[in-house]
Amino acid sequence: MNIDSINNGIVIDHITAGRGMKLYELLGLDTAECSVAIIRNVSSAKMGKKDIIKIDADIPIDLDVIGYVDPGITVNIISDGKICDKKSIEMPEMLKNVIRCKNPRCITSVEQELDNIFKLTDRENSVYRCIYCETKAK
Repeated sequence: MNIDSINNGIVIDHITAGRGMKLYELLGLDTAECSVAIIRNVSSAKMGKKDIIKIDADIPIDLDVIGYVDPGITVNIISDGKICDKKSIEMPEMLKNVIRCKNPRCITSVEQELDNIFKLTDRENSVYRCIYCETKAK
């Protein structure tokens, strides 16, 4: 299989196999005006198998979303066909409007204008909790 290289854009690499589509949806890449390639189950010496997302434009992406979905991902910024910046992503301390609280009694269910904010409460187990009702994110 051949996937063309990109001259200017973003390559999201080292995504745990199977998580590429979730990341694609949460980043809103389905509405992007540029070409986006999702490559699934690529052989990797380091990970066994991995997913890769290539974005053929330098668009803003939310690094907090990436850290929430799969910490340890590498984001490569490509300019003139070469990597000009490489970022290793970690879990963010706070998530704002990335996910919604599932608790029907949470104030965010009633007050629609409130931001959905989750705080990292257990880094080892990747646990985020709603700051309003303490419900664990799924």
